[in-house]
Amino acid sequence: MTPQQMTDLVEAYFDAVDRKHLTDTLALFVPDAQFHIPTHGLHFKGRDGEIAGMYQRLFDRYAQVWHGDFVHVVQAPQRIASQFRVENTGHQGERWTKHNCNFFRLRGDLLEDVSVYMAGENSLT
Repeated sequence: MTPQQMTDLVEAYFDAVDRKHLTDTLALFVPDAQFHIPTHGLHFKGRDGEIAGMYQRLFDRYAQVWHGDFVHVVQAPQRIASQFRVENTGHQGERWTKHNCNFFRLRGDLLEDVSVYMAGENSLT
């Protein structure tokens, strides 16, 4: 993939998460994907198992999720890092803002491995 295609893939991922659309989010992962949150000692395996459950919990927990203010750094082959701001809105209107960094490894045109370095409380469990 070109650097622009990798950036587009990562932004499509964040768009699917922000829309809280589980099918679109999971469609961007290979079936045997891995997802890590080293800042909280967590590891999820399998797109349709543990990773799907993690996203479903996220989507259920918050009324709204937003990622933006991206800074992407692309490194061939097939790696991209993204620094960004996250805003989560609770069902009672409360808001939480974080600054995170994700490291993505791709296989073909899909996400194979994601590591999330998250500030503050873990919103993905």
